[in-house]
Parts: sequence; structure tokens; C-alpha cells
Amino acid sequence: MAVADILLRARALERRHLHPRTTLFERRRETVALHPTDLDIRRGEAVGIIGESGSGKSTLVRLLLGLDVPTAGTVEYDGRPVDARAPARALHGLRRATGIVFQDPYASLDPRMTVARIVEEPLWALGIPGDRAARVREVLAQVGLEPDMADRYPHEFSGGQRQRIALARAIVHRPETLVGDEPLSALDVTVRAQILALLADLRARERMTLVLVSHDIGVVQNLCDTVVVMKDGRVVEHGPTPQVLLFPREDYTRRLLAAIPTIDQPRA
Repeated sequence: MAVADILLRARALERRHLHPRTTLFERRRETVALHPTDLDIRRGEAVGIIGESGSGKSTLVRLLLGLDVPTAGTVEYDGRPVDARAPARALHGLRRATGIVFQDPYASLDPRMTVARIVEEPLWALGIPGDRAARVREVLAQVGLEPDMADRYPHEFSGGQRQRIALARAIVHRPETLVGDEPLSALDVTVRAQILALLADLRARERMTLVLVSHDIGVVQNLCDTVVVMKDGRVVEHGPTPQVLLFPREDYTRRLLAAIPTIDQPRA
């Protein structure tokens, strides 16, 4: 892999949490959320990170985006170091280049703000000039919402529409990398299919790099070029999606695939 093709690079990335003492002389307990991990994500690649709850998926993504401070190891984005301890101004380039969609559309939108203010917020925070109102209308149409919905509040929308609003906010500043942390798990099957198709369309049209955290292997299979399988804070398997899902090397990956629910065909 050429160095110039690597957009996100993690080396020996590790995260440990110290628990507070319950007595004065107690030894502090430690939990390892992420063991030392190496990961390269190429420009324009769609990467799916799968595993059970508590496997370290979200921890890895937060460290990659500079939203949490690693215990050890380094992260680089487009050749520049990511330091979560640095002042906000030092991370301005990373924030400008990335957008993130969270799991719960109900919790990720401020109920006191109109859709226009919610979607416009990254433009204001990043100091992006231009006609912001026009850009908000443009991006709402891009995610399948009517521009006149901009004056309404989050409680006036369905779950699927709220997730479209969250997606509009994540891409309004035209990031080159879009990160989804379980962005479909709170949605019903029909709406999930719609958002999945929307993500695929956006990725193709905007040529974005996509990092998708999901426990839904079907979503990853349909959207991602590469799969990262995590267990107990470790990457246990990593490779092209067809190879990992059709010919898994690890027993844990096989168990994950075997756990996918299926509907038995009725006998004639």
C-alpha cells in the first residue's frame, strides 16, 4: 500500500481506563478498552468495523477522530498527527475534513434548535464562508428532505427523518471522511434500507472515505470494501469484505456470521 494512499493511520493505539479507589489502600483497577492496535485506512475506502458490544469498536473510532485521548500510540490523518490533548484550533483541519453520525437520532439533535440551526452549526463552528442558508437547503435536499422543513424542530420528525437530519449536519461542510457509529441500529428495517442506500449514493457522488461501526454484518457487506473484526479490544481479523465474510480465518468471525438470523424456507 503506497503511503500517499493512506488517509488514516494508527500505530500501537491503546486505551486503558483506571477505576477510582473505593478504599484508601486499594490498588486501582484497570480496564483495557483497546489493546495496542495498528490500522491503515486508504483514501476513498469504505471500512466496516464489526464485533459484539464492548469489543472496542466505538473506542477505536473516537481515538481515530481525536475525540478521546489514547493511553499510548499515535494517530495520523493525511500525514498530520492527531493529538486529542491539543487546543481546538490545532484540530481544526481534522474537524473540517471529517463528519460523524451517531447511533441515536433522538439524542444527537438539540430539541431547542430548528433544523436549519442544527445543520448550519458546523459551518458556523468551522468558520466556513458563503451563503449558509442556501447550503443548508441544498444539503437537506441531498438527503431526501424538503428544504422548507428547515424551520421545524426535531420532535416534529420521524426517527428516519431525524437520522437524515443528522446525516445532513455531518456532510454540510463537505468532509472527505464520513464516520458512522452504529448510525442504523435505532431505525426500523425499511428506514434502515433507505439510509443505507443514501450512504452508498453519497459515498459514490462525493467520493468520500467511509468508516462504519456496526453490529449488522449485512449493512457492512452491502456498503464496505474492507472489514475489521474486533473482540475484547483487539482486531482479530482484517481484510477485503468478500474474503472475511465468505472465508473467515478466525473462529470468532465464524461465530459472528453463524449468529446472523435466517428464515428457514418452508417445505413444499
